Amino acid sequence: MAEAEIDRKLNGRWDHGWFLGWRDICRATDVRTVIATQVPRLAFGDKWLIAMPSRGRDELQATWASFVFDYASRQKMGGTAMKYFTFMQLPMPSPVHLESTNMPLDRQLRAWIEVRVERLNGWIADPVERAKVRAELDALMFHVYGVSRPEVSYVMDTFPIVKRKDQAAFGTYRTKDLILSAYDAMAEAKSSGHPYQSPWPQEVHT
Repeated sequence: MAEAEIDRKLNGRWDHGWFLGWRDICRATDVRTVIATQVPRLAFGDKWLIAMPSRGRDELQATWASFVFDYASRQKMGGTAMKYFTFMQLPMPSPVHLESTNMPLDRQLRAWIEVRVERLNGWIADPVERAKVRAELDALMFHVYGVSRPEVSYVMDTFPIVKRKDQAAFGTYRTKDLILSAYDAMAEAKSSGHPYQSPWPQEVHT
């Protein structure tokens, strides 16, 4: 579709070069239920649904890509389509709730999330480093949603395809192990009042 036609459709409604979006199709055989990311300002069909948030782009992307949000979405699904009316019922922390999260970090929460989301959007070539950056965001979201450590372990065990792929590739459920490591470090930061220190400072800090 011509860019001019996209601009005409969005005139007065949206002036950014990106959308947030998620895949409509979500089957039991898929690794994840919610598959969401930032996408370029292009035309999309009805199998990729888009959002145009007035604020909180990075926080929304971090939330929608998290395991805790994915787990919650599975409780609402009754078929294989994640339509707008279903997505709008999912539990999402408001910007005010996020900003009031009691997590001591080395910078303001929104900036902390932004650094990691922007790195993921820009693509991290090292798959191990990428997994650790994602694990930090997942761990934060588990804290934001008030999920206890035993509950984190349970939620992660409800993703059997992720577990099976990890065990085949690494001999252990690496995704869960990384998230729990970051979760524990964040819990320690909250308990001590000292800023959170990444378990992988040399790889995640920017």
